[in-house]
Amino acid sequence: MHPETFLRRGAGCVVAAFLFTLTVSAAEPARWWKGNLHTHSLWSDGDDYPEMITDWYRQHGYDFLGISDHNTLQNSNKWANAAKAKGGPVALEKYLKRFGKDWVEQRDGEKGKEVRLKRLEEYRGKFEEPGKFLLMQCEELTDRYKTSPIHMNVHNIQERIAPQGGDSVLEVMQNNVNAVFAQRERTGVPMIPHLNHPNFGWGVTAEELAQVKRERFFEVYNGHPTVHNSGDSVHASTDRIWDIVLTQRLGQLGLEPMFGMGTDDAHHYHKFSATNSNVGRGWIFVRATELTPEKLIAAMEVGDFYASSGVTLKEVKRSQSELTLEIAAEPGVTYVTEFIGTRKGYDGKSEPVRTAKGDAIRVTHRYSGDIGKVLATVKGTKAGYALKGDELYVRALVTSSKPKKDSNEQPEFERAWTQPVVK
Repeated sequence: MHPETFLRRGAGCVVAAFLFTLTVSAAEPARWWKGNLHTHSLWSDGDDYPEMITDWYRQHGYDFLGISDHNTLQNSNKWANAAKAKGGPVALEKYLKRFGKDWVEQRDGEKGKEVRLKRLEEYRGKFEEPGKFLLMQCEELTDRYKTSPIHMNVHNIQERIAPQGGDSVLEVMQNNVNAVFAQRERTGVPMIPHLNHPNFGWGVTAEELAQVKRERFFEVYNGHPTVHNSGDSVHASTDRIWDIVLTQRLGQLGLEPMFGMGTDDAHHYHKFSATNSNVGRGWIFVRATELTPEKLIAAMEVGDFYASSGVTLKEVKRSQSELTLEIAAEPGVTYVTEFIGTRKGYDGKSEPVRTAKGDAIRVTHRYSGDIGKVLATVKGTKAGYALKGDELYVRALVTSSKPKKDSNEQPEFERAWTQPVVK
């Protein structure tokens, strides 16, 4: 099944936003492709060589990968100190064992042995195979406003984009999004940005994110141990941020819905623990007819994908009248699906979070239970929600009874997030 969208923009507002499913001809079947679009290598602050990282993802059942190093593309002449670079001698030893001395290029530098980092165009031929595995060129556009880190991944990027800066958190985000779309329009190549880990350094509030025009994606789940997906007593969780953003964009601002990404944001490939940012913690499944950047991005832009930290869905169907899903169940694991949404006529009043002295803090405000309300709860491997007609949006959150391995946010269980159906 393949979804289409009737999102149209007119007079500065979203006019219609029904998602429905169509039967695709046998000549063009759509299927789910598993991928990760946020991970790091020795090109920035990861501790392994890009070929080793790519090999891990391919060997572990991923169909596509984007290595997104900070403010750089893998297209220059770069050498790493074999002893002092992250991963050090251990990484080099593994690299040599896997790819051999004929592939690994070394030299004696002023400060010891150096290893040349292969460019993406040099190594992608070792891994890419039509219909089986794809490497997408990505960059983590790493910016900030004062003490607030603002990181944004760009997928299928063609030329490096420098951090654009700005005079506020919102302006920094908007400037960087604008730079992405300027390159997209100039080159004619489809590319998309997504906001990374809004709670990292408590950098981005829901109110700020809601206002960014043409930004359609953010990380509802990131596997790095310091990004605070769950928030805390002062800060909203990423799930809560999502519901506030959706409500404000659809109910007040006349902007498109925002979709939730899952990533692992891996930096550490040699030691696995709850305190390291390891591979295999978060990903997305995209439903597309072909494994190409164009088809994947087209599917993502209409919300035909879901995010996961462990739960796999056999099927997701979104229509004018219902949202349904079926879970690929594991033996001995139970599942609960919550259908979450905001109804029209919601109470939109909010209160800032304040210190003990009464001073407002720059964090996501607190809202009523009308926003991001659990509309229905279903146990089992099949779940559905019939829309009543007064919902701004409905999304599904599936939570399993299986604990999330190596999580520093205990207790945490494996989950999956569908994209919202928008009324």
